[in-house]
Amino acid sequence: MCMYERRLQILLDEPRYRRVAARARERKTSVAAVIREAIDVALPTDLGQKRRAADAILAAETIPVPETWEELKAELDEIRGGAKD
Repeated sequence: MCMYERRLQILLDEPRYRRVAARARERKTSVAAVIREAIDVALPTDLGQKRRAADAILAAETIPVPETWEELKAELDEIRGGAKD
């Protein structure tokens, strides 16, 4: 869980507050969570950093993947040094 460090007080007119409160009820969350999400949408973090991370993932060499989850589990158990249940 994220620990918030800053408190912010804002004043909203009634129509804006009703919109925010309605969205919070729809999502079963707090008004503050809706406001934080709106800030994230309006003021995104460093998109360049995200783009570089995505490019690095997409440029990674492909590796063989087992056909079934059972095969994958067996492979992981072998890497870990034996079966663990």
